[in-house]
Amino acid sequence: MLVQFVADTLFKTLVAVPVVGGLVLVALVAGGDPLDLLRINDLTQTISTMVGVLLAQPLALAAFAAALGIIVAGGSMMLFAVKAGTVSVLIAGDRAAGALEVPPLRMSALRAASQTSIERFVGGARLLFYRYLRLGMLLTVVYLLIGAAYVALVFGPSVPDTLENPLLVTLASFALLIGITLINFLYLLTQIVMAAENCGVLDAFPLVARLVRRRAKDLGQVLAAILALMLMATGASILATTQLGLIGFVPFIGLAAVPLQVFAWLVRGVVFQFVGLTGVATYLRMHYALQSTMVEVHTPGDGLHQVTRA
Repeated sequence: MLVQFVADTLFKTLVAVPVVGGLVLVALVAGGDPLDLLRINDLTQTISTMVGVLLAQPLALAAFAAALGIIVAGGSMMLFAVKAGTVSVLIAGDRAAGALEVPPLRMSALRAASQTSIERFVGGARLLFYRYLRLGMLLTVVYLLIGAAYVALVFGPSVPDTLENPLLVTLASFALLIGITLINFLYLLTQIVMAAENCGVLDAFPLVARLVRRRAKDLGQVLAAILALMLMATGASILATTQLGLIGFVPFIGLAAVPLQVFAWLVRGVVFQFVGLTGVATYLRMHYALQSTMVEVHTPGDGLHQVTRA
């Protein structure tokens, strides 16, 4: 959890570097006010506003896009390596744990399930990095296609008619959100299957399709539970930050608001990673449970075949 949290925080920090450079471009080239952009809490909204200001300066916009693209590409590679090591550790722990969920739970079982080590993490990162990189490139292409379709629908030739129909824009945005969520879900399942079966991207697709087809209800329930936990954690974090902000202006007492807000941010980040890795472990167990229903039998004249008991 801590490794994932540090990597995610580092990635966001790296992305903030070209954003600061974009603020300088806005101030020096486009004549905008960077202080107004700094007041925006959402990084995505800051970037979109900055791009809107820089549209009048194509060279400045191209420089900003190139810097942001380099940072995002390098940071994504780092996240691929970290995710590969994390999934490898989880797989080793799951294989060593056995039926850990069946009581009684003893310390000996927990010690057997604890497979975390630097060597295993680094070995998993080396083994799976290039496979995850190819999968990430495919995911980027899918994102670009979805984004292009959304832009063509909302800002296409019939933009006046589209913008006059808020319901259509809302439905398109909602469909985009659902589509990205499902794609990320399938992307995560593919990562898990690639690590569990030690296979490539193309070999993992049929296994993911079979998992989704035969465990659709269970997968949907787990996904819904994870999304609900994420929403509750986000709501609690926003509520805590807002309440702490109310005492920020009080002399002396307000000094305690900053460390408490930092602590709330740390807790939120670790909780998010815990929920996400719990989902990974659950999907992994579902995959192994489905694989255990496959048995190999020999039939005369036909060679080796696989059949299912379920």
